Amino acid sequence: MKLRGIVAAVVLVLIAFVGVVVWRLPITSDRLRAKVIETLSDRLDSDVELSSLAVRAFPRLHAEGGGLTIKRRGQGGRPPLISVKSFTVDGDLLGLYRKHVGRVELVGLDIQIPPKNDEASQDKTDGEQTAGPGRPGPTAEKDSQPGSGRSSKGGIVVDSMVTTDARLVIIPRESDKSPKVWNIHKLHMTSVGAETAMPFEATLTNAIPPGEIETSGRFGPWEREEPGATPLDGIFSFAKADLSVFKGISGILSAHGTFGGKLERIDIHGETSTPDFTVAVGGHPVPLNTKYHSQVDGTNGNTILERIDASFLNTAIVAKGAVIDLPGDPGRQVSMNVTIDRGRLEDLLKLAVKTPTPPMQGALKLSTRFILPPGDKDVVEKLQLKGQFSIAGGRFTSDEVQQKINDLSRRGRGKPAAAPQQVASDFKGDFSLANGVLGLPKVSFSVPGAGVNLTGQYALRRETLGFKGELTMDATVSEAAGGGLKGRLLKVMDPIFQKNGRTVIPIKITGTRQAPAFGLDAGALFKK
Repeated sequence: MKLRGIVAAVVLVLIAFVGVVVWRLPITSDRLRAKVIETLSDRLDSDVELSSLAVRAFPRLHAEGGGLTIKRRGQGGRPPLISVKSFTVDGDLLGLYRKHVGRVELVGLDIQIPPKNDEASQDKTDGEQTAGPGRPGPTAEKDSQPGSGRSSKGGIVVDSMVTTDARLVIIPRESDKSPKVWNIHKLHMTSVGAETAMPFEATLTNAIPPGEIETSGRFGPWEREEPGATPLDGIFSFAKADLSVFKGISGILSAHGTFGGKLERIDIHGETSTPDFTVAVGGHPVPLNTKYHSQVDGTNGNTILERIDASFLNTAIVAKGAVIDLPGDPGRQVSMNVTIDRGRLEDLLKLAVKTPTPPMQGALKLSTRFILPPGDKDVVEKLQLKGQFSIAGGRFTSDEVQQKINDLSRRGRGKPAAAPQQVASDFKGDFSLANGVLGLPKVSFSVPGAGVNLTGQYALRRETLGFKGELTMDATVSEAAGGGLKGRLLKVMDPIFQKNGRTVIPIKITGTRQAPAFGLDAGALFKK
């Protein structure tokens, strides 16, 4: 009898528990569909649509649905913030009673992030009354509260959520620009809720340059009033990024690093390695490594390059700038200030010229404005540079060219018959690069006894030279020619080329890089 009483008591407790669960849970498909729409609408302050939902409560809770769209209120014709083609939900009644769902699988998840302060937000702002004296604005109290963009009510938590074939789409502010799309092959999130930081792991494809990204970290809590303010942090790795998608360069890049901040301002520290970085015009692969600190606006993809430290061979480069969208132009423009304090000229020339051995060696210092516009053109053709440079201890690797420099030094000192001696040249000047042509509006180089000031240009692809300027020597023309009859005959020419106590001869340099031609610029001489 006692045993029967215990059994009866247990049965009554179970019946009461089941009654409470049935009362708390919308078991029927229609009730559950309505509850889902109501909950999501409230939590996300959004308009929610759900095309279909079927639910089975026993032996375990299982639901299948499709056609889910979540659109922020007042967005009008803008695409939904979140859409899902189909989904399944698995759990148990006890877990759901505790507001926990065991597992959710999503197929065809699209997350479309609008630009910050988009038209919808502006419309909403315009519809609100401006605060006046003695009357706070309608959002003043809410904005003063931490996390005001989230509901204070408790919500359902998904223990594990897996998505396949997902996309993250960044909608540009300008209607004529294409959205930025990241295809997410697989995304796994745990403890998913509107009011929590959600751990995640994801694998996705980067569009340009193409490559695979693996990342993990935490995302949220979700800020429903301003999605761009949603916090996130984590680590990433980027493998097998093919740089040949950019015309004129090639190489396979890999990267890794950390990130943190908010979706609209992501702080990134990373490192990259490209063992075979190649500029097509030169054709010589070099190992390129970088460390960088950047800030990315996840709502539009614009990037501020706080600092890049790059190195290849024996040259170090420091750069700062930005990668931004330009109004009306497809793609992004790279704008940077670049400095080389510890560089080697031969390293830079290895990127730019095709010969196995760079034509010149020397210590290089350089500062330039670097602009790489968007567009489907070779990098060399669209790259724009403007800056200053200096080369110390420069020597030409071509014996023929270096012998001419050595001879210039001997003649400039009035000792053309002196024993051959290798001399170093020092260069400095301004330069610019546009449309594949290197312009040198002001460049000078010096050797013992002589100096040259030039202006002109060098075509990178044709490798042709076109320079004019002046050769200045310590010696007179007759002394440079040496003794004998030739020297005596040229004495009459000495006064013609004298200027401020030195010999100044107008010269020109033409021909090609491999076969330069040095000569007297007679036209400039007769203009004097």
